Amino acid sequence: MATERLTLRRFRASDAPRLAEYRSDPLVARYQSWDAPFPLDRAEVAVRNFAAGSPDEAGHFQYAVELTAERVLIGDVYVRLHDNLRQAEIGFTVDTPYQRRGFGVEAVSAVLDRLFRQQGLHRVMGECDARNTASAALLERLGFQREGRLRQQTFIKGEWTDDLLYGLLAPEWLGGEQKEPQPS
Repeated sequence: MATERLTLRRFRASDAPRLAEYRSDPLVARYQSWDAPFPLDRAEVAVRNFAAGSPDEAGHFQYAVELTAERVLIGDVYVRLHDNLRQAEIGFTVDTPYQRRGFGVEAVSAVLDRLFRQQGLHRVMGECDARNTASAALLERLGFQREGRLRQQTFIKGEWTDDLLYGLLAPEWLGGEQKEPQPS
């Protein structure tokens, strides 16, 4: 998949060092399930697992997000396609130097377009740590509706955190009701 500035593709073995690098950034890891530093051997296993998935089958698939002009991996978009192939969960990570430049919106928008237009999904859900205002804003910018807050839902990195729940329906995305992606 390609956008104006990005290439979204399957992970390759050569991506492991860059994955380890940006996942080792404490700012990137802060609201994520992994700890920084993220060792290279762990990144190599992750990349192998990411590459083995299929975006069209139930289960997990991770898109590598590459800045096309520089041919550098700047993040990833996670999709967990449900067994019914009509619903999915989405998540995203963008390396710190590339944040607040619209790359996250651009990448997630491309994946949503694929999920709704090509794969015919009915609903996509997103969830984020309630303190992660940037992720919440990105979801809202793309038209996701906040559907709830789960108080002290996740125990992560030694503390209980609240989770925000978001949902986006096919008619909202396909019907032109989605908000036009804006650079952040």
